[in-house]
Amino acid sequence: MASAADYIEVDFLAVETAKSGDAIAIRYTWNGHTYIHVVDGGFLDMGETIKEHLEQYYATQDYIDHVVLTHPDSDHANGLRHVLENCDVRNLWMNRPWLYADELLPRFANFTNADNLRARLRQCYPTVVELESIANRRGIPINEVFQGAAIGAFIVMAPSRARFLDLVVDSERTPEAAPEEEDRAESLLEQVFRVAKAAVAYIRAAWGEEVFSPNPTSRENEMSVVQFANFKGTTFLLTGDAGREALTEVINYAPNVSLGLPGIDRFQVPHHGSRRNVSTEVLDALLGPRLSGPTADYKFSAVISSAKADADHPRKTVVRAMHHRGGFVAATEGVSICSGVDAPGRAGWSPAQGLPYYEEQEE
Repeated sequence: MASAADYIEVDFLAVETAKSGDAIAIRYTWNGHTYIHVVDGGFLDMGETIKEHLEQYYATQDYIDHVVLTHPDSDHANGLRHVLENCDVRNLWMNRPWLYADELLPRFANFTNADNLRARLRQCYPTVVELESIANRRGIPINEVFQGAAIGAFIVMAPSRARFLDLVVDSERTPEAAPEEEDRAESLLEQVFRVAKAAVAYIRAAWGEEVFSPNPTSRENEMSVVQFANFKGTTFLLTGDAGREALTEVINYAPNVSLGLPGIDRFQVPHHGSRRNVSTEVLDALLGPRLSGPTADYKFSAVISSAKADADHPRKTVVRAMHHRGGFVAATEGVSICSGVDAPGRAGWSPAQGLPYYEEQEE
């Protein structure tokens, strides 16, 4: 999908809490119009940061054309509450499982009534319900966001509607009791337990060796909306927390949008650099096969949204995998990163610092 864009700037904003989160602000001109596009909002306090970023750097326009929630996890959703409440938003894009209760009913053995299932699904996804409530109160249209949808110059590559419904049925959140979602600072004891849990053994590894987790990512992560755009021949792929299933769906759908793979120029590494979300086969298909050795002639750039305090992300084997395919790889780690094409200059911004190639990886 080649576009007539004059420029694009994709800002991966630093989400700095004890855990990583995603918040992306995008501005571009396309067919003579300027668009502002927000993807995810990090944790609750991140909402004001997004608003301030738009006011400081996107002051040419005082409204947001599109807000996209990739999936219902709190590190992506909660900051959008503030954005919807305090910004002029023209469109909200998110998927609401309860809209499909009638269709899903035969697949839930514990329910015989669609209204009861609908109510239960709303209990399972309280943050999405809250975003829906804010949007309805403020008159913001809500659009379902499935494969093939056009969001400005971006095309949705995943999830397909059918796979999304399968994921709702398979989710650990349904039909069992949904855990309370919390958006608060971790206690010191919780931090100690989390760091201990994150502790892994490292082993030295030769160039090209990759060890990814055999365990899959969550079903909610697999719901992630993946967006693709082509600006002046530069391809962007925004992945949220997409897992191997979602990325495989992207690969299979690529011919429908004239995306020749491998061929991603700007790649958002999914799920803060988790090794549960990618595989050698998926990365080969998206980014290209492993090179015989290091190169200074970068073939693509990869951005990881990860917090400095997050001991879990990014995983070294994922960073290595980007290098193996000739990528320049950077992580937010307290610094917002702008990835653009012919983007206006910004005072005080400097080139991103690349992550090194690690000689060891997780065992």
